[in-house]
Amino acid sequence: MGATKTDFYTDNQNELAILIKALGHPARIAIIEYILKVNSCICGDIVNELSLAQPTISQHLKELKNAGLIKGSVEGNAICYCVDEKGFEKIKSFFQNVNTHIEKNKTDCC
Repeated sequence: MGATKTDFYTDNQNELAILIKALGHPARIAIIEYILKVNSCICGDIVNELSLAQPTISQHLKELKNAGLIKGSVEGNAICYCVDEKGFEKIKSFFQNVNTHIEKNKTDCC
């Protein structure tokens, strides 16, 4: 069996790429912003807020959940979603490292 492209990178690099890729769609950013605004929600609420079809919202929620950016719990016939702090902590840490490097090494590069 040949190696996949992800085998050339660390687990941390692959995990971070999955997290950031999940945020690479404006609808997913809007979903995260809505969840933060209401602190939890059900899928139907997001459909009303974003004016996207329910199956489209469900697919975006699935991608965000699979990436580890949101989590959900079943409440009767609905699923209540909230932000998964662990996923965002990893993203925050990465960008803090980038920012720290930039601040320390300000140059006139390029």
